[in-house]
Amino acid sequence: MALQQLLFSLLATGGAYAFYRVTKFFYAQWTSPLHALPGPPNPSLIYGNMKLIWEAENSVLHEKWVEEYGPTITYNVLFGAKRLYTLDSKALNHVLMNNYIYQKPESARYALSRILGNGVLIVEGDKHKQQRRIMNPAFGASQIRELTEIFVEKSVQLRDIWMAESTKEGGTGRVEILGWLSKMTLDVIGLAGFNYNFDALAGKTNELNDAFSVVFRSGTRMTLLAMLRGVFPPLRFIPDERDADRNRAVQNMDRIGAELLRDSKAAVMNDKASWTRRDLLSLLLRANLATDLPPTQRMSDSDVLAQVPTFLVAGHETTSTATTWALYALTQNKEAQIKLREELLTVGTDNPTMDELNALPYLDAVVRETLRVHAPVPATSRVAVQDDILPLGTPFMDKNGKMVDSIKVVKGQTILIPLLALNRAKYIWGEDSLEFRPERWEKVPEGASTIPGVWGNMMTFLGGPRACIGYRFSLVEMKALLFTLVRAFEFELAVPAEDIIKKSFIVQRPLLKSDPKGGNQMPLILKPVARA
Repeated sequence: MALQQLLFSLLATGGAYAFYRVTKFFYAQWTSPLHALPGPPNPSLIYGNMKLIWEAENSVLHEKWVEEYGPTITYNVLFGAKRLYTLDSKALNHVLMNNYIYQKPESARYALSRILGNGVLIVEGDKHKQQRRIMNPAFGASQIRELTEIFVEKSVQLRDIWMAESTKEGGTGRVEILGWLSKMTLDVIGLAGFNYNFDALAGKTNELNDAFSVVFRSGTRMTLLAMLRGVFPPLRFIPDERDADRNRAVQNMDRIGAELLRDSKAAVMNDKASWTRRDLLSLLLRANLATDLPPTQRMSDSDVLAQVPTFLVAGHETTSTATTWALYALTQNKEAQIKLREELLTVGTDNPTMDELNALPYLDAVVRETLRVHAPVPATSRVAVQDDILPLGTPFMDKNGKMVDSIKVVKGQTILIPLLALNRAKYIWGEDSLEFRPERWEKVPEGASTIPGVWGNMMTFLGGPRACIGYRFSLVEMKALLFTLVRAFEFELAVPAEDIIKKSFIVQRPLLKSDPKGGNQMPLILKPVARA
């Protein structure tokens, strides 16, 4: 009897707590100050606008809403919860600069931490500040200059592989470039990040590359369970259909990461000659052991270990995806492809330095335009951890006919940071803002100067204290790839352009409408360039 009473008491307590949380959630939605903001109607009491967003191309639906309702809107997510969405540069700058007030939502941290652990991309507040301060020297311009040789060497290896593939098919070969670029960038981050050669390009069977393919596989179907598990932690014990494969992939990533850390730490601690090693992990370990760094400010072994998957993912997946979209964009703008090749062929070496790559203006414009139109990460989000007032640079009229120059944000409110949509905003870039046109960088619009990004008058690498720490690494690696590949090949799309769609899990990768089960792919036709 006592056991039954205890069980009943526990169930009653749990039910009362659940009722309290549900009531609190719906009360917060009913009283939200966002109700007065314009936005699209709510098509579903359960999904809100989320199904429509998932079915559309990244950012396209949001951009349509902005044209219809204005630059600052609200829409519905699960169970009627309101999400704030704005292209207002002043408001976004406020959010990005006040990173102690606006942090990654718990659901996003949960999803990312399952892949990346608690590295610099995940942690918040003082913990993030500590990790960032120790890691910054590894990503400075002087360090990237020394790593450029690795970028070029692996780009040349990829070029030679593609040349052999073209020869097999009579001088014109069909190549699925995303997979090969993924192998190349994995080799690069292995050498540049850990002084380790994965040999993915050489055809060596690689658990890590397989793990990446599983973890980042973009789907075409949204499940309610996946969404609910992100929002309601008690439901995370319920298995999802992709959990088993993803868990095995993450376990492999963790195991390999631990091995890389162990080897690097042993080298730094025991071999004085290793202090000349310039890979990112060795630099991080040395910075963490610096005598002028108080012990209380040093990262623990678990904190250092958490950076390994961060290096692997951020230094691998984003660059291969961005370069894939660059080559796709050049197939859709043949004049730009020809103009870029003509510039690249004026360079008298196959092995340029970082400074030589950065001295090529049209290459720089192509990279900028790719990252503007095809940002690998289309959006991110923040949640207010305390009440705040969000200032607006462009006032608007709300549903009640009142002019609004600021928005009251209550604790728990989620805000979407529209990286891709702001990059392509018509009010900044003009009516052709969705087009890939590198020439626009010859004269940057005045309005672009208000975009609160850390690089290039765009939001691709975010801004503020949480801006992408590795953006220089990614830019120079991407330039090395394009320099080598566009000098060597003419590129054509192997399928109709309308067959290419974008779907994202963390990064937006290409899928074929005609082959959705074929996984992420970008098939191009390569024709070797005839050079005198």
